[in-house]
Amino acid sequence: MPIMGQRMDVMKESELSRLIETSAGARLIVLDTLSRIHGLDENSNGDMARLVATLEYVAASTGASVLYLHHVSKGSAREGLADQQQAARGASALIDNARWCGFVAKMSADEAKRLSDRVYERQPIGNERRGYFVRFGVSKQNYDATDFDRWYLRHAGGVLRPVELVEVKKESSLHVVNGRDDERW
Repeated sequence: MPIMGQRMDVMKESELSRLIETSAGARLIVLDTLSRIHGLDENSNGDMARLVATLEYVAASTGASVLYLHHVSKGSAREGLADQQQAARGASALIDNARWCGFVAKMSADEAKRLSDRVYERQPIGNERRGYFVRFGVSKQNYDATDFDRWYLRHAGGVLRPVELVEVKKESSLHVVNGRDDERW
């Protein structure tokens, strides 16, 4: 149910009931973005703890998993720390009280120099192409110890598809040893 252009405040009993009723039978509820579904102070740990508890109530009432999207702070984004658990904007209760946190981070300039999507020639992605790559990973996980990051390449229409990236080929130098070429890394 898209809520763009509509108001929604899950902290109001009538709207919470409507969300639960509308979501009956769903397996997954995605709330995009968190700031659009409440009128609380995002910097208040008390307010955000109540909000997360309300979303847990939605999950328990519907049997669905609830996934909410939230932004990282400007400082975290600027410093390239969007993949850190503490990068979320606002009160720490948004992360501390959640059971799982994932992230999507833009490719940094350093990563664009170090990584290649060309398996054979291993040329760097470069600054001009790095905007097409994002990394998804998990920054908090209460139930499982699986730790992986996955790169995605943006295609037409903004569709993200998995891509394998490799380290850039190191510069080689040719040396003549005992009358034959010897390539060293």
